[in-house]
This record gives sequence, structure tokens and C-alpha cells, in this order.
Amino acid sequence: MDKFNFLPVAHGVRISIMREAMFYEKTQGPAVRCFLCAHRCVIGEGKRGICAVRENRAGTLYSLVYGKVVAMNVDPIEKKPLYHFLPGSLSYSIATVGCNFRCEHCQNYEISQWPRERPDVDIPGMDMTPEAIVSAAGRRGCKSIAYTYTEPTIFLEFALDCAVLARKSGIRNIFVSNGFMTPESAGAIAPYLDANNIDLKGDEKFYRDICHARAAPVRDTIRLMKEKGVWVEVTTLVIPGHNDSEDVLRDIARFIRAVDPDIPWHVSQFYPAYRLLDAPPTPVATLKKAREIGLQEGLRYVYLGNVPGEGGEDTCCPHCGAVVVSRSGYRILDMRLKGTGVCPVCSGEVKGKWGIGPETGK
Repeated sequence: MDKFNFLPVAHGVRISIMREAMFYEKTQGPAVRCFLCAHRCVIGEGKRGICAVRENRAGTLYSLVYGKVVAMNVDPIEKKPLYHFLPGSLSYSIATVGCNFRCEHCQNYEISQWPRERPDVDIPGMDMTPEAIVSAAGRRGCKSIAYTYTEPTIFLEFALDCAVLARKSGIRNIFVSNGFMTPESAGAIAPYLDANNIDLKGDEKFYRDICHARAAPVRDTIRLMKEKGVWVEVTTLVIPGHNDSEDVLRDIARFIRAVDPDIPWHVSQFYPAYRLLDAPPTPVATLKKAREIGLQEGLRYVYLGNVPGEGGEDTCCPHCGAVVVSRSGYRILDMRLKGTGVCPVCSGEVKGKWGIGPETGK
């Protein structure tokens, strides 16, 4: 997930925009069943779901974070990371507190775990409307709005309202997500999403032990987003001793290849964070091996993340191998694609939404 900067907001104000949640149903008793994410929580009266930001009040489920923006930044699109979507452009990035995962290594735990670790403290954030978000993105010259930093699924009501307005204003919409959605919620946001970077973190054991979740719904969301025409890129944070075995990495690569070999795969370096402090930073050699595995399994675009200067950042034509986009960190050094994403050397297609002509990759 992207690193954020806190907004300078007060943390003692109760939420001022009461919004009934979407994606839930009432049961015969006082509990409600939420189907926003794949946990499908049954939430008792006065209780909250696993995300800790959806609360049952007298049989009505409310979002506690609608319009409560706790982080807001202008980021390069490459930071998401998205390498085949409007390269070199800026994205207006927002988040609320909360997450439906409890990842032991979360780098943004200060906001993702806030409501879970401070259940008696009011939800923080600056009250903002969808109109204000879209207007701010336009004023800052951003071509997209990224719902990121925490898990955007948990503030889907607000993200959806923003996305509808953004689409009308010609601004694209991006999720940076753990992908732990239901078909119902994924299907609702997909028509307004232009791109989605989804973490595919490891195998089922990794999800159970480190994320306190499951892998299968994430894979389902990747398939569904691709089927709906959303541009998808996948990120795996490679953690020594946890998800760095050849079997795990090869299985991830094979899954992505089965969905679409043109899905870019970002294999990124881990740094100790939050509660996972006993694992070392990922050796560059491990990342290069992961990239090699991805290419062996038939993926056309595999990138190294968090290790600028080590290679593996450039986009190469899958037909002739020519470098068509040269990068260093979050900077575009050279953009050689022409037309609708055509290699200038061999005229082969390089799939993506490049912003330099009619979109490709649908």
C-alpha cells in the first residue's frame, strides 16, 4: 500500500455525515449481515464489523467513515504502483481510517488499525463531500483519484459517490486494494473504476497467519475486475520466510498468467513494520528471482518495487524486447510508445491505458 501523510485534523469530533451503509441485510433478530467484503460479518446490535467502521445501530448498519478523510495527497501514478496506466500523471489520493485486514506488517497501521485499536475514541478525519474531492483533484491537475492508503472497500459508499462525480468530470478512478471484496460490492464499483492495483499477498497460509483473512476471495476479485474491463495490476510484497518460497511465487505467477498474461506483476521489497519486525528486508536477489519466475511462467510484464536503481523498472516490448518506457523510482525518464501503445521498433502492441491515444487493454 502507498505511504501517506496525515491530514492536520482534530480527532475529537463525532462523525457529522450519518450515512446508512450499503451491502447489508437485516436478520430476524437485532443483528445484521454485512456483505461489503468477504468476511460477511454478522454484526450484533451496537457492535461493529471486523473493519471496525461499520456499526449496527438499532438494526440499521451505518458507515462511520463516510466523508471522514484522514489522508489526502497528490501522488505520481507510479507510486500506486501503476506502470501501464497514464504514466507520468498525478493522482489525487485519499483515505479514511479502517481496514478489513489485520496485516502484521502493515506500513500504514496508524490509520488502518485506528478504529480497531482505539474503539472508544471518535473516528478521526476531515469532513469532505464528494464534490469537494473531485474539485480538489481538478484544481491540482490530477488525471485520477486514487482510493488508497487503507483499504478502499471499507469506505466504498464514499468512494462510489466520488467516483460517479469524477467520471462525469473526466477524471479517472483508481483503487489500491487488498481485493477482499464480495461479487456484490466489486460489481457495484467496477463500472466506475478505470484501474485497480490489487495485492496478492501469498498463499492461504500467509493470508490466515499474517493477514487474518483468506486468499480465494482476492483471486476472485482479480478475475472479476478483469472481466469487467478494469485495468488490473497486481502487487506482491515479498517477505523473507513468509511468502518468498519458489512454490508460493510460482503459484502466484501462474494464477496471474491464467487470468491474463498482460497483467503487470509488481514484486516489491519488504521493510520491517508494525508487528512483523523479526523478518529482514527482502534481498534484491530474491526479488530478481521472483521476477525471473514470473517471466518463466509467461507473464509479459514483471517489475521490481521499492528498489530503484536495481533494474526491473522499465517497460519492455513483449515482442522485441525494446525498452518503451524508462523509469527511475516514480519518475518517467523516457516514453517511447506511440499511437495506442505501439512499440516504435517492431510495431507490436504493449497493453495498457497509456493516455496517448485511444485506450488499449480493455
